[in-house]
Amino acid sequence: MENSTKTENTIDLRRLWMLLRAHIWSIILWAIGLGAVGFILAAFVVEPKYTSTTQILVNQKRNPVDAGQALTAQQADVQVINTYKDIVTSPVILKDASKWIKNPTEVVKPAKKAKYKTLADGTKKLVSPAKPAVIRRAGRGYNVSAKEMQKSISVTTQQNSQVFTISAKSNDPEKAQAIANAVAQTFKGKIKTIMNVNNVTIVSPAAIGAKTFPKTSLFTLAGIVLGLIISIALIVLRDSFNTTVRDDDYLTKELGLTNLGHVSHFHLSNKFSINNNNDSDKKKRV
Repeated sequence: MENSTKTENTIDLRRLWMLLRAHIWSIILWAIGLGAVGFILAAFVVEPKYTSTTQILVNQKRNPVDAGQALTAQQADVQVINTYKDIVTSPVILKDASKWIKNPTEVVKPAKKAKYKTLADGTKKLVSPAKPAVIRRAGRGYNVSAKEMQKSISVTTQQNSQVFTISAKSNDPEKAQAIANAVAQTFKGKIKTIMNVNNVTIVSPAAIGAKTFPKTSLFTLAGIVLGLIISIALIVLRDSFNTTVRDDDYLTKELGLTNLGHVSHFHLSNKFSINNNNDSDKKKRV
């Protein structure tokens, strides 16, 4: 029984190999065709997504002389990152970030208070007048709601690291950059009042978003693999449903019939003709 099973498996594999060899060009065309379809979908049809990231450092000011205190403060910074991760995605931050991204501004020069000098008689003399803050537009404005912003951002952390990353996804690379920077700037300003700390620094502002979906190479490879699978499946199914008798072994071994012989096929030329000798003899006699 085992030998017969092995023989059947060998015959099936051999038959499959012969089928693949006989239809190799069909398989190649299917793979190239669906690979091209995958490339076209990724490059021109599917809406692209861009991701922009910014990195934030959590680091308290510590006394460099006291090593034990510095280590304790560092461990506290690492532990508080999980709390900061939840705060970043909270409505408190996202609502203000949504307002800021509509009209993004940055302070070039901070405001200065007026300086006075007290004279001997107790009166005050103005030394330098107050100066308002110099503010400039930080980029293009976008109308992004807090809910939309919550769906587009994500926060990732690494174990025992004082740095966490805020990522923003959008169909526009510059919009992704603006969302990431808006959330980071808002978080940095609001955390001072929320946690009563000043230990947040933006170490890497967001750059213009990079395309992360769809990946053209991945779509093309998926199309090629799908083309191979579909073509091989069609070839095998077509062969399975083909009831034509292909060789003598099927008749003798499978059906138990006796092979009585072969009928040969031959082709006649178009110039071939049969002369009727009986008709010609009758004409001669007449």
